[in-house]
Amino acid sequence: MALLAIAGTVWQSIYMHFFGLCWLTLTSNVMLYACRFAWLLHICFLLASSLWPFIHLLYHAACSLLLCSHHTMPLQVCVFTAPLFSAFCSLAAYGLVSECRDTGAGLAAAALVGMVPSYISRSVAGSYDNEGVAIFALVFVFYTFIKTVNTGSLRWGTLNLMAYFYMVLSWGGYSFVINLIPIYCLACVATGRLTGRHYLAFAPLVFVGTLLAASIPVVGFNAVLMSEHFGAFFTCATMHAVLLVRWTKGLLPPRQFEFATRLVLLAGACALAGVVLMVLGYVLQSPTFGWTGRSLTLLDPTYASRFVPIIASVSEHQPPSWPSYITDLHFAALLAPAGIMSSFRKLDNGTLFLILYGITAVYFSGVMVRLMLVLAPAVCCLAGVAISDILSTLTGSLKTGLQSFKDAINGISRTVSGRFLDSGADDDSTAAATSDGGVLSSKTPSKKGGRRSGR
Repeated sequence: MALLAIAGTVWQSIYMHFFGLCWLTLTSNVMLYACRFAWLLHICFLLASSLWPFIHLLYHAACSLLLCSHHTMPLQVCVFTAPLFSAFCSLAAYGLVSECRDTGAGLAAAALVGMVPSYISRSVAGSYDNEGVAIFALVFVFYTFIKTVNTGSLRWGTLNLMAYFYMVLSWGGYSFVINLIPIYCLACVATGRLTGRHYLAFAPLVFVGTLLAASIPVVGFNAVLMSEHFGAFFTCATMHAVLLVRWTKGLLPPRQFEFATRLVLLAGACALAGVVLMVLGYVLQSPTFGWTGRSLTLLDPTYASRFVPIIASVSEHQPPSWPSYITDLHFAALLAPAGIMSSFRKLDNGTLFLILYGITAVYFSGVMVRLMLVLAPAVCCLAGVAISDILSTLTGSLKTGLQSFKDAINGISRTVSGRFLDSGADDDSTAAATSDGGVLSSKTPSKKGGRRSGR
């Protein structure tokens, strides 16, 4: 394409030199337009290989829909995209925390996501960039993953796969997703929480998700060649080995299982050694050991300043200061540690994911200011858990006090009513005794009088 454009430009310059500007014919115009079209295709190819295409596809789809409905509002599409997706992000945060903890914590997290300053900076009207649509994709991937783990539904697993593809289309932060989820799965293996539902949620994400990511020009074969994706492959192999051992243990007697375990471990060690040697041979050929510049910047904060100073000169790529955490996260930064401690108190699959999400996001946010966007939803989720527990404790105390007050009032009312009933019963018995005594006294003298009279 580039050669075609260069040839067209050269031909046009020669033609104009010999025949003059005033003698441009139809052929010259055709070649001019062909030249421009070739350059346009070349530029589009270069842009497609260096840009995340979701936001452009979204704009095209929205404008096409508006044109079909006889409305032309391309500017409004750009203005209202980020606020709309911020609302979606609040709903995704509610779903994530509801699956990990309870609906009360989910409501608190959704409210915090809607007001956290760090996310507001990318979700205001007119903020038309990748982060405006990618943060929702980040939280939505985590929500669908935890939903798949909790339900074991293949339908939610498919939706999780589509959400991951949407995340890869949107932003380069997908590498955070494809590394956090394997860390969580390894933690489940280490703590004995691994089940078939984890495999159902993670395996399609690795196999089919990697193929979908490789189909995007800006990612390409980096999805299988870069070291930042190797953790997912290693975790997938580990999960296969653990689940295979469990399945074999249920089939074989103890002695045969022990022998088979030794044999499998020996074969697995040999195969792993071969794979490690091949990976090292490939990685050592690269000066960055197979890591992209973005990943090396995250792992080593001094990498950009030493090798890519123009990137390090950008203000968003500077490490954040301590006051920026309060400025960007507000009071949620103070409640997030309480949310982590509360999650440890009721540790399960969901709360374990929230803990790992918060810790890894805190680490990466310390590398550059821009990654405060990744930290903001995590802090809001943990702060929502803390707020829910605080309110539950306070309302529990109020309920206990109110119940005690009600019991005391009921006891007093019973005592008073009992006394009234006892006094009423005494009065009735006294009146009855009095009436009985009067009857007896009236009868007795008459008898005596009759006897006396008879005498």
